[in-house]
Order: sequence, then C-alpha cells, then structure tokens
Amino acid sequence: MKRIFFLCVLVLLCLRLVGCTKQSAPAPESAPSPPAGVQSTRSLPKIVAFGDSLTAGLGLSAQETYPALLRERLKQDGYDYEMVNSGVSGDTSAGGVRRIDWALDGDVRFLILELGANDFLRGQPVAETKKNLAEIIDRAQSKNAKVLLAGILAPTNTGREYEDQIRNMFSDLAREKGVTLIPFLLEGVGGVESLNQPDGVHPNAAGTKMMAETVYKYLKPMLQVQ
Repeated sequence: MKRIFFLCVLVLLCLRLVGCTKQSAPAPESAPSPPAGVQSTRSLPKIVAFGDSLTAGLGLSAQETYPALLRERLKQDGYDYEMVNSGVSGDTSAGGVRRIDWALDGDVRFLILELGANDFLRGQPVAETKKNLAEIIDRAQSKNAKVLLAGILAPTNTGREYEDQIRNMFSDLAREKGVTLIPFLLEGVGGVESLNQPDGVHPNAAGTKMMAETVYKYLKPMLQVQ
C-alpha cells in the first residue's frame, strides 16, 4: 500500500515538473529586423553583350574584355545597369539562336548583338547569317529589349563581292528591324598590329578599350531615351 502511495506521489511530482517546464519555455523569437539604414538588395536592369570571342575576350582577363570596360564607363556617367558578358568563343549566328532565350532571362533592357564573324570565316551564305541574326533580334524585341547591332567585316579570302554582301547585310538588317547599327565594331582596331594579339584577329587590352568606346558611342544615345 505504501509502495502504491509512493508511486502516485512520484507521478504527480513529475507531471508538475513538466507543467512548469512548459510554462517557463521562452516564446519563439520573431525574425530580427534589418539594421537601421540597410536596404534590401534590388536587382538592376541588364545590358547583355551577346557574341563570340570578340565579346568573350579571348586571350584577355575578365577585366580587360570590352563588356567589363563598358560597365566601368557606364558607372562613370551614372548609368546603373548590370552588364552581362554573354560571349562564347567560336560561336556562330546559328549557335546564338539556340542560346538567345537563356541570355534574355530577367530584366534585359539592351542587347548588344555581335555575331557573324565565324560564319563568314567558314564561308556561310550571307543570307543564312542574316536569317539567324533576324531571329535573335525578333526574340529580343519580343522581350522589349532594344538591340544594338555590331557590324563585322569579314577577314576572309572569299573576294570583294562576299565582303560587300556582308556589309550590306548588316545595314539592311538594321534598317528592316529598326535597330541601331555600329557599322564596324573594330573601327580603328582591325588591322592595327599594336592593338591586336599575335593572331592579328583578336584585340589586345589596348584594342578592347577602343572597342568599348566605340560601343559606348552608339549605346549612350539609346540609354538617354530609355
């Protein structure tokens, strides 16, 4: 009998202790408020440089590529954009069509389109390159992104007629699609030994500085009406 009484008392004491523990447990803490003066990070509208090795910066550091230099130029003039380098060495206009939707993800306001040189090196029909570039432009415009088309002259041995077709293709495409054209992206750089790497095709660090200034010359008026 005493044993049963002792067990009952022990059970009551345990229940009481559990109740006290529950009452004294601290309430869950609410999420801490951000420190005064700290604002949440906002995403910036994008400028996408879309192209081949001339955009990717073959043989250069990331800081020496023309998109990186262009980003610094934009900051100097108070333009607040995220600059995205979407250059892929060796890419063609057909390759650009396949990856353009991924490049246009997010709030892309401007697309700097630089493709075609590798097409021409392979002697691809100019009409085919034009078709691919037109498709890229259409997809960019469907996302309300303004396009800056970079013209490229062909470093080929295919003759004057082919070179004229290329030059006319860029100007015709810009007119038909209503986009701004850089007549020659490598203006002042192409063919200048001191501004190019040993291959004579890809600009060196000094050459990309001139490229960035050429692009900015045509991009700035577009920014001003944004």
